[in-house]
Amino acid sequence: MLTCLLLVGMTIATTACGGDAPAPAPAPAPAPAQDPDPAPEPADPDPAPADTAQVFVCGVTEYEPMNYREGGEWTGFDTEFALLVGERLGLEIQFQMIDWAQKFTELNAGTIDAIWNGFTATALEADGTPRMTLADMSYSYMLNTQCIIAKTDRLGEITSEADLDGLTLAAEAGSAGESEAIALAGDSGNVIGVAQQINTFLEVMTGAADAAVIDLILAEQLSGTGDFADIAIAFNLADEAFAIGFRIGDPMRDTINAVIKELYDEGILMELAVKYGVEARLHVDTSFGQ
Repeated sequence: MLTCLLLVGMTIATTACGGDAPAPAPAPAPAPAQDPDPAPEPADPDPAPADTAQVFVCGVTEYEPMNYREGGEWTGFDTEFALLVGERLGLEIQFQMIDWAQKFTELNAGTIDAIWNGFTATALEADGTPRMTLADMSYSYMLNTQCIIAKTDRLGEITSEADLDGLTLAAEAGSAGESEAIALAGDSGNVIGVAQQINTFLEVMTGAADAAVIDLILAEQLSGTGDFADIAIAFNLADEAFAIGFRIGDPMRDTINAVIKELYDEGILMELAVKYGVEARLHVDTSFGQ
């Protein structure tokens, strides 16, 4: 009996102290690996530029039929000529009204990119400086002539350059006509400088000026018409050449020259000249300004 009791006690003790330990709780499963933040899409190293054209600003004045406004919009031979060039070169052409006497200042300051307004490239400035030394000139594209206009009742006394000595003459300030007027009026005469060539007609009409020196192209358009019915062309002066003036060293001069030749060779410039009544004066000289 005692032996049995001892065996039972040992069995109980062994079970309590040396039996199997409870199985440990299983370790939690590792969280699934997460990908690092995805790398951002590489930036386009050369994004496509906005579809904008380079702006090219033409310095102009009101000068029919070259540049003038109808209904607030610029039109005229030089206006359409510039737009045609811009279309071929992908340029956005803009027109900036300028004080003609300050044309070279505006050009060199970068306010305008070209002087494109019936610009007489062969003329002298009022101080005697040749314009060809102040800007790079395009091919010449039109022949021009300065002329003298006067009231019809004075045509009998104003028939030659000698008759202008000592008179008061009107001319656009800074124009080729102003240089001519200074020389023609002489030391005893006087020159009235006006903002635009068309204003010379008013000076003659009111009697403030005895006569005016202006471009023949404009004189032919306005003399004897409308408010200027009593004004006529007295006589012509020497021939000159129109060209486009660029800043000295500007490569755009040669680029535009190439388009001028294309438009002339294709007959497009002649069509434009016919539209504005200046076909007799259209003449492209590819040796000019070179």
